[in-house]
Amino acid sequence: MPETPVGGDRMAECSVLTAPNHPGPPPNVADSAASWVLADLDTGQVLAAKDPHGRQRPASTIKVLTALTALRELDLDDTLVATQEDANQEGTRIGLQPGLTYTVGQVFQAMLMGSGNDAAHALAVKMGGVPATLQKMNAVAAEIGALDTRAATPSGLDGAGMSTSAYDLATIFRVAMREPAFANAIATPMMVLPGAPGQPPYELWSDNQVLRNYPGGLGGKTGFTDDARHTFIGSAQRDGRRLVAVMTRGENTPVRLSHQTMALLDYGFSLPAGTAVGELVTTSPRAPEAAPAARADVPPPAAARAPESSFFGTLTGPLVLLATALVAVAAAVLLRRRRAQLAQARRRASAESAEHP
Repeated sequence: MPETPVGGDRMAECSVLTAPNHPGPPPNVADSAASWVLADLDTGQVLAAKDPHGRQRPASTIKVLTALTALRELDLDDTLVATQEDANQEGTRIGLQPGLTYTVGQVFQAMLMGSGNDAAHALAVKMGGVPATLQKMNAVAAEIGALDTRAATPSGLDGAGMSTSAYDLATIFRVAMREPAFANAIATPMMVLPGAPGQPPYELWSDNQVLRNYPGGLGGKTGFTDDARHTFIGSAQRDGRRLVAVMTRGENTPVRLSHQTMALLDYGFSLPAGTAVGELVTTSPRAPEAAPAARADVPPPAAARAPESSFFGTLTGPLVLLATALVAVAAAVLLRRRRAQLAQARRRASAESAEHP
């Protein structure tokens, strides 16, 4: 995380953050998950948070970043053929059949609705392989300012160095929601996928309880691994406002994390519009790596100048001037000597011509 926290100074705090003169969230919500963020999807204002930049494992919520990367890399109308390696992925699968052809759009939507690790792997292969896809995912995260995020697997299965934060997941989700294909996919309650050869198509239902049970629910993403514990993203709209709630490293106590997320959304909608303790960014706050072109009124950086404390650095200017002066003097002496020689030669020639008319 940079010295200045992304999203504002208060985003560096680890306790529950609320706007002055506004009530805090219900205690069973505020204290449950290790970190959470409640934000406005349209304005980017963070309404309240708890340890927003705390590094956590994302579990399957990282599939939001996988999906955003796929939308930048792939054509949803293109096709792919599922492999046995796809089908062998650990954890939750949506049932891709090896050798069967699917549209990229079907696999993309199924990954978000059913959290299929087989679907995430198939999309990664389509994007050039898992290592290449992880590079692209991490590049997208850095580009949009999600600087706590490092994807180590495209599915969210735990991997070395895998990390994110509630703030980053809210940021990634907000950018993804600007893509109609993503917004439509998470808002779809049911889809039909091709069955195995000789078998009928089968139904796949969304696993997001905010979409299915919360008034105005827009959908979101679920996640769980032993290391990450429960993670959850839920979004909803009410009275012209669209909010997202992200919870990381939570537990299904005292109630399921999905219901805690709904309570957090209720709290958010109870706050007046404009309430803010920070903001979600959409571009990286890091300074560009390439230095800008030098300006005439700006001195060169210290690294480009001789150190002022250096003896040789101090003498460099005078020595150069002295050398230049010596060269000029020598050139003048040579020029005068050459002119004198020419004048003498002309006098000699004149004398000889007078003696021999």
